[in-house]
Amino acid sequence: MTPRWQLETTGLIYGEESRATVVEPVGRLTRLFENGRALSLGLTLDAITGASPTGALPTGQVVTTTSASGHTTTSSADATPTHPFQDFRGAVDLGWEEPLGTLVNATTSAHYSQEKDYASLGGGLKTSVDLLNRRFTLTVGGGVNRDRVFPVGGTAQGLASDTAARIPGDNPKQVVTGLVGLSHVMSRRWLMGVTASQARETGYLTDPYKVISLVDPVTQLPVAQVTEKRPSERKRADVLGSSVYHLEHDILYVNYRYYWDDWGVRSHTVDVKVRHDLSETSWLQPHVRLYGQSPAQFYVFGLTHGPPLPEFASADERLGPLRTATVGATYGFHVPGSPGEFTVRGEYILQWLVGQSAPQAANTTVGGNGLRGAAQAAGDDQGGGGRPF
Repeated sequence: MTPRWQLETTGLIYGEESRATVVEPVGRLTRLFENGRALSLGLTLDAITGASPTGALPTGQVVTTTSASGHTTTSSADATPTHPFQDFRGAVDLGWEEPLGTLVNATTSAHYSQEKDYASLGGGLKTSVDLLNRRFTLTVGGGVNRDRVFPVGGTAQGLASDTAARIPGDNPKQVVTGLVGLSHVMSRRWLMGVTASQARETGYLTDPYKVISLVDPVTQLPVAQVTEKRPSERKRADVLGSSVYHLEHDILYVNYRYYWDDWGVRSHTVDVKVRHDLSETSWLQPHVRLYGQSPAQFYVFGLTHGPPLPEFASADERLGPLRTATVGATYGFHVPGSPGEFTVRGEYILQWLVGQSAPQAANTTVGGNGLRGAAQAAGDDQGGGGRPF
């Protein structure tokens, strides 16, 4: 086969109501060689602006918040306090695909990304083997990331006053991952697969910009706030089951994913897509995704003012009892006289935090002076699919 080039480009525009806006162009250039070898280069750019919840409770009065970088923002009474942010991330990745005979294929990858307060360097190796007349494919892989976290304004001390001095310098973080998967050709129309993966994170895992409200035990109103603190180790695992079935005219994709970790987070995801050909040159693919997540063991809505404080605590919504629903569709088409395919996708995501509202949360104390919503105690066996943060 004569060596040839392949180009893939993607553009993403993502927005949250009164929150973040993301613009992300992605490009990948692949050179295909003889004997199935392939070399790919990917480039991703992220421009992010908006406001992020600080983790503090509404106070019933106008609040002005100053971030570590010196930016200030004002939240109206009873509104969730937020602080503004803007960031730019650049990422590059390389991949090499090498067939090892007719039944084995190996892929080696490496990546690097950089933003104003985070850098990531890593690599991985994945090998696939076809078995039993290619009806089964076994895949085994793993990877290692060595990251650095260097918060703007320095690193906050965990569960200390948000006005306390911050520590300058970098914080190391390491992620080791592994996966094993098996796919099976059930029939001429049906393909099924299951993949299990595990990851171990160590180092600095706290969000340096999140805070937790301290609530007066008598008035139940926020009177101060402290920075959050998370454990320095986390073990994640998930199992993904997938099915692709070719109907008479359409193709049905169904995925289910169960995720759990030693922080107490459990999640379930159901993802369904149906591809329908509109003509020989165009198609439409509706998409529905449902996600549910139980909270981390140390998730709180707020903490009672005064000692003792718990060992770990976070009011970050991403560690709380989340639910999301996504609906959308992808339209694909070929332009006459042009190579390749073009797609346009639009989706709407509804996300909500399950449990008591923030002001009500201050009325319930559950161990270690941690204030938790009712859904946390009842929802530990609920969950959502996919990596929740």
